Amino acid sequence: MLTCRSVWKKLTPLARASSTLCRLNVRRAVLNNGGPVRVPAANMSIGPSGGGREKQVYVALVGAATLVGGVYTYRTVTSDQRRYKERLDDISSRPLNLSTQQTAVPLKESEPSASEATETAVEATETEPVAEPEPEAAPSPEEPIPLAPEAEAAAPTETTEPVPADEPVVEAAPPEEAAESPAAPVVEEVQTPAVDATPALPQVPSHAPYLLIGGGTASFAAARSIRARDPGAKVLIVTEESELPYMRPPLSKELWFSDDSSVTETLRFKQWNGKERSIYFQPPSFYIQAEELASAENGGVAVLSGRKVVHMDVRGNKVKLDDDTEISYDKCLIATGGVPRNLQAIERAGEEVMKRTTLFRKIDDFKSLDKVSREAKSITIIGGGFLGSELACALGRKSSESDLEVMQMFPEKGNMGKVLPEYLSNWTTEKVKKEGVQVIAEALVKSVTLKDDKLEIKLRDGRLVKTDHIVAAVGLEPNVDLAKSAGLEVDSDFGGFRVNAELQARSNIWVAGDAACFYDIRLGRRRVEHHDHAVVSGRLAGENMTGANKPYWHQSMFWSDLGPDVGYEAIGIVDSSLPTVGVFAKATAKDTPRAATEESGTGIRSESETEETAVSPVASSTPAPALEQQKDNYGKGVIFYLRDKVVVGIILWNVFNRMPVARKIIKDGEEHADLNEVAKLFNIHED
Repeated sequence: MLTCRSVWKKLTPLARASSTLCRLNVRRAVLNNGGPVRVPAANMSIGPSGGGREKQVYVALVGAATLVGGVYTYRTVTSDQRRYKERLDDISSRPLNLSTQQTAVPLKESEPSASEATETAVEATETEPVAEPEPEAAPSPEEPIPLAPEAEAAAPTETTEPVPADEPVVEAAPPEEAAESPAAPVVEEVQTPAVDATPALPQVPSHAPYLLIGGGTASFAAARSIRARDPGAKVLIVTEESELPYMRPPLSKELWFSDDSSVTETLRFKQWNGKERSIYFQPPSFYIQAEELASAENGGVAVLSGRKVVHMDVRGNKVKLDDDTEISYDKCLIATGGVPRNLQAIERAGEEVMKRTTLFRKIDDFKSLDKVSREAKSITIIGGGFLGSELACALGRKSSESDLEVMQMFPEKGNMGKVLPEYLSNWTTEKVKKEGVQVIAEALVKSVTLKDDKLEIKLRDGRLVKTDHIVAAVGLEPNVDLAKSAGLEVDSDFGGFRVNAELQARSNIWVAGDAACFYDIRLGRRRVEHHDHAVVSGRLAGENMTGANKPYWHQSMFWSDLGPDVGYEAIGIVDSSLPTVGVFAKATAKDTPRAATEESGTGIRSESETEETAVSPVASSTPAPALEQQKDNYGKGVIFYLRDKVVVGIILWNVFNRMPVARKIIKDGEEHADLNEVAKLFNIHED
């Protein structure tokens, strides 16, 4: 039908011209003869009588035009039918591509014969042609094929797949040729049912102006900083975890003291002051969908969870995910954090031993260990650092409500022996024992075996410890898997990506958090693995990604709580191998982590401090006692760590909300003749 209409449109001007010529000839003859002329009926369509030669010429022209039109119509219809059949045969001979939900399949129509096409053309000459809408031109090979709405929802936000070379493409004719070329066969889209019913993963944007690799505290702090300086910024966080960004400290602290039986599901906890909060930094409504990032008018932060970046092309400014998807970027932050270390003795023990071992780091680790603590009869924690001691106290207090046996072993003489001076480490060990923990000091693990459904831990001195489950809390290994493909330098002494004072590793690439080995303009090159450092370094990296060019000079703090009654905050280099000086005083009811939380209003104590408050305070006028004269009574105090007689680290033992003072002392870098006088700045002798 479309072909016949095209032919009719072509022949209509000729027919109209013939009729017009006939009428003009009649009028001219009437005027010339001075009166009306009677025209025989047989000659009405060809002119006045007497014009024999003109009549013959006119008949010949009309006949020739009709013949040519008929031949043209027949050949066109025949050719269209042949090409139509060839296209159908070609499409049907190929296997269906099930990777897409929409496949363009021509619907076979009834094929008009040549006689039917001619009859249609003749009928069309007896009526006025009706204007019809122009058919939409199919996309050209250079343009992507538009998808149906359902397919668009599953397609990448900023890119569309080009038309494969072997797919049939209907080319669009230019506008000036559309009226003269035969219409193409009608092509309709038919939905092909999906073969795999597995829910589709979030679609990956092809480009992110700000790409943050890692979904921890540093990444979230950077995203918030970027948005603060660039309100319309589009930020994409790519994380291996299935969770939205969350804080890690409560995993080994407050969550274990919750009275809510569903705490593993809600992940909400009560701070020491009784205030409840979530472990997540922001609710899901704070973020936008990854597929909406490119079209978001006001920008936003999107999280692409469950995806891992496996390769970085620094020159091309793009990364590759574990499913071979590529994302280009303008600015990139690496905040991959770290991976918990394990003991070689456990790794050599085999799969069954590994199944009964927890490497504590993530939400899933907290959930699994909570389940183990309800089912197992004994748990052994290997490691005497911050994490190991916190978990030991948490599980020890929980064991008072059940028959769970909790043991903690470490190679040092006391808890946190690598950080605290020996006398304070021994005092801390006694405190941990009072929490119901059996402490095994100076323990070096030689082997671990599974025997009679029990794990047997054999120590180098011959001691044998039997347990149901092991928690390995022996440190963190910075995640530098991307260093090789990106050509980034890894520090041989401290580990981590080596960056400058602005946290920049290469042009358009920054590193923050546990994975950054940065240059501290006051204390030299360092790598820090604490919450506050992740916040501060992430915030600074975000500022520098938006053009701030600030150096890292802020001394981040860290803290540890051995329950609600004993805690400390530290800053700088705190290493028990350094010379230390401690000044202690009698503690009061307000000198506990619980009281500090009530005063600051937050359990994440670093959130309550600001750099602006780091000014020289007025020293207490109360006379200070002699250094360390309190002996075994370490209620509260200040421990100074010295290097070349200069304070490079400070621990505030049950002294809270004084960190800006400690930060200023380290920043000044002065040599102090009497640290007893410096301790007055912290007002530890006031009741």
